[in-house]
Amino acid sequence: MNNLYLSFSALFPVFFFLALGYFLRKIGMMDDGFLRKLNTLVYHVLLSALLFCNIYTARVEGGSAAKLLAFGVLVNVAVFLLLMVLVPVFEKENTRRGVMVQGIFRGNCLLLGLPVLQSLYGGEDLDHASMLIAVVVPLYNVLCAIALEVFRGQSIRPGKIGRELCRNPLLIAAALALALRLARIRLPELVVVALRDLSAIATPLALLVLGGMFHFSQLRGSGGRMAVCLVGKLILFPALVTGLAVLWGFRGVDLGALLVMSASSTAVSSFSMAQQAGADGVLAGQVVVGTTLCSMLTLFLWIFWLKQLALI
Repeated sequence: MNNLYLSFSALFPVFFFLALGYFLRKIGMMDDGFLRKLNTLVYHVLLSALLFCNIYTARVEGGSAAKLLAFGVLVNVAVFLLLMVLVPVFEKENTRRGVMVQGIFRGNCLLLGLPVLQSLYGGEDLDHASMLIAVVVPLYNVLCAIALEVFRGQSIRPGKIGRELCRNPLLIAAALALALRLARIRLPELVVVALRDLSAIATPLALLVLGGMFHFSQLRGSGGRMAVCLVGKLILFPALVTGLAVLWGFRGVDLGALLVMSASSTAVSSFSMAQQAGADGVLAGQVVVGTTLCSMLTLFLWIFWLKQLALI
């Protein structure tokens, strides 16, 4: 019963802010234009400040951190390559192949996964998880850009992908924090405190925006493809990752970080990325909405099951 309560309490704040954002849009306090601007603020400023603070203040144990990062990179690359082979077998439309690959593979570990971890463990134990996110987020961007370009029928342009990464605010924030740590440069305490205060509002505001941008109407159509993405993203992918992680000896917060990395809903940015690449933007939006809705149940079940096994 205690594990049931802990699993519910870990997800309740996330669900509350998502529901509140949806409610505020429905009653007219936030419209789509306002949400788009707020989303830009959250992505470019608040989440960047959050990621910077988490990395800059992290207490990292070299061996275990390196093991977690190596596993996170290897398992994501392996799953990506597997999807690049399997998805074309049952999906014949190129405009949908790339969308399905990133729909199954690309997790919303910063917007959804990190808040769940904060509820489970509290901020003081998320150092390794923050480092994992700092590595995985740009990896997602690179691999998904490759998938969309490949199924677009065009050659991969490393220069274009590199330019996009150099403009990514999350990557800039992570790189800056790592550079300061490596150079042993200490920021004034008042600057660190100000950044912590700024990052403190990142998670609730990001969830409000995500809930406000939620449209049930986007769930209509593409039932078969949606089902494949839902099962792949929320069940098969996390089952593979957590199963391998347990065999590799991960436990506690490190295993929790790998769980939310793999079991979180599809990243919201995958929708705009698919549109820009000329892929099926409608399907991309449906996958984001569907996985976000269903992940509230599947994440609860994953957390409860791993809690019962005393693994997280």
